[in-house]
Amino acid sequence: MDRSGGDDQHRKIVFTTQSVDGESEAVVTLQEHKDLTRPPFLINVSTRPRNQQLPFFLPEQRETHVIISSGSGHGLADDFFSSAVRPILESIYGEKGSKETRIHTTESPTSILEITDNILFPAANEGKPIRIILLSGDGGIVDLVNGLSSETPNSQTYIPPQVVILPLGTANALYHSINAGGNDTWGLPALTSWEAKPLPIFTATFSPGARLLVDEARQEQALPKDSQGNGILHGAVVASWGMHASLVGDSDTTEYRKHGVERFKMAAKEALYPADGSPPHPYKGKISVLREEDQWTSLPEEEHMYVLASMVSHLEKPFCISPATKPLDGSLHLVHFTPRSGDEVMGIMNKAYDGGKHVDDEDVRYESIDGLRIKFEGKEEDERWRRICIDGKIVRLEEDGWVEVRRVKEKRVLNIVVSGQ
Repeated sequence: MDRSGGDDQHRKIVFTTQSVDGESEAVVTLQEHKDLTRPPFLINVSTRPRNQQLPFFLPEQRETHVIISSGSGHGLADDFFSSAVRPILESIYGEKGSKETRIHTTESPTSILEITDNILFPAANEGKPIRIILLSGDGGIVDLVNGLSSETPNSQTYIPPQVVILPLGTANALYHSINAGGNDTWGLPALTSWEAKPLPIFTATFSPGARLLVDEARQEQALPKDSQGNGILHGAVVASWGMHASLVGDSDTTEYRKHGVERFKMAAKEALYPADGSPPHPYKGKISVLREEDQWTSLPEEEHMYVLASMVSHLEKPFCISPATKPLDGSLHLVHFTPRSGDEVMGIMNKAYDGGKHVDDEDVRYESIDGLRIKFEGKEEDERWRRICIDGKIVRLEEDGWVEVRRVKEKRVLNIVVSGQ
């Protein structure tokens, strides 16, 4: 990996990838966009005979699928695929291999779930090795996780698909957590990496009346059910209630999304400084945490401001929510604090932008847990304060509803391709 050029608007990124057949390598030259929240431009891909002194491991044959999430982030996934990803794939897979790659472009918010149900899960369950190149945000990952978890896989034949994450969403928490501190190449070197690690997940179980909010909360849907009739969702990033869930839910509109990751700060300002001059809403409910040996412990507080269980270190590139979390380590960390003024909340949150120093604040509870349970017990009459966020999806609970989150210690449905470059 090499970066050159002193002007941020003209800085170049150069890296080398090896072809699938091992006979050649491609030198990829990118130019960073002057707006670093946008993908780089591909300047050139040149192919040369492979340096035989370098070790090469021929990958197993995998059926390759590209999923382009057209509506993610700034809506740039289609352009990024055609201008950068496709030329790189052609150079490393060869013309024949590139033509055999199956390309799926999303047409609706349920497209990835439908692709998973109809194509990916049946193939993986039959023992077919699959590689998925995903141009999406965290929502694409959670759809894959839920689609692959919706049915019980055949443990004798199921092979977890490999996923290459190309971060075309808004926050891209999973990607930035896996690649924290490294050069940001938008996942492109992983296109020719054959090293993959299991994706840790958690399961959120909801009281029977919980509903998934869709279409900017104008509609609601029933959740998938477990054997007891409770709603269920699987996640790999974050489960939250309180301010974080409200910010995600309030800013999930077409108008807000035009502003990219800034939408969260815009929603935070409205939530922390209400127009009528009142203080931020204190969220009322009973919280318990699961630590060890299946022992649940109730927190003493009855009112809360920020309740978040995270499997990642970063919620966006500069926002380090859980500094103790290592990439794909499977840990679940609680970040919690009680009601306070808008200025005090902003003071705590700003420390997260400073390398995660908020966890050293005496007012912040930060610990490793195995589970989180929230019960409303009729304490919140207004439904807007009973929204739970699971990896960006918003679930609204009943007045006496509850949710229980547990990290999954054994089951793995996906592997994430990682790159040392």
